[in-house]
Amino acid sequence: MKKIYLLLFLSFGYTQAQEKLITKSGKITFEASVPSFEEVKATNESSSCVLNTTTGEIASLALMKGFRFKIALMEEHFNENYVESDKYPKATFKGVIEKFNLTVLDKNGKDFIIKGKLELHGKSKDISIPAKIKKTDKGIEIVSDFSVNADDFAIEIPSVVSKKVSKKVNIKLEFILK
Repeated sequence: MKKIYLLLFLSFGYTQAQEKLITKSGKITFEASVPSFEEVKATNESSSCVLNTTTGEIASLALMKGFRFKIALMEEHFNENYVESDKYPKATFKGVIEKFNLTVLDKNGKDFIIKGKLELHGKSKDISIPAKIKKTDKGIEIVSDFSVNADDFAIEIPSVVSKKVSKKVNIKLEFILK
């Protein structure tokens, strides 16, 4: 695990520590529910994120086995059949916050676009997501809601449950970086 965090830091090159903000307790929630069926939703509250406040570069990592479901059997199926956590243990994102400027942030927040590469299930996809970023007493807060398609990451949904699980996966990120 320490090696993974080290890789996140090294991916930014050599910069001063004051330029980087980090969290190891970021929250990522995803939902692939379909109306009238059981909720397909999970949360990971131990995701990592590093932000270079000078360049706007951002990187995040989530261990797939860190996602928790209300129903244990769903969690087991998620790890074994869908994301194959033993073979693909993590999801990563590396990108940049466009036009990021730390000095314009306030408690009300500003809207930004984050562009980068999401890697999941052994597949990579360029994505562009909206984010609200603001200063709080706890640090810099980044919140984003966006969707991805399971097909883009070769995540197969068996025909038996295809009417109960959406291919469109809604994702919410909540990071407080210090």
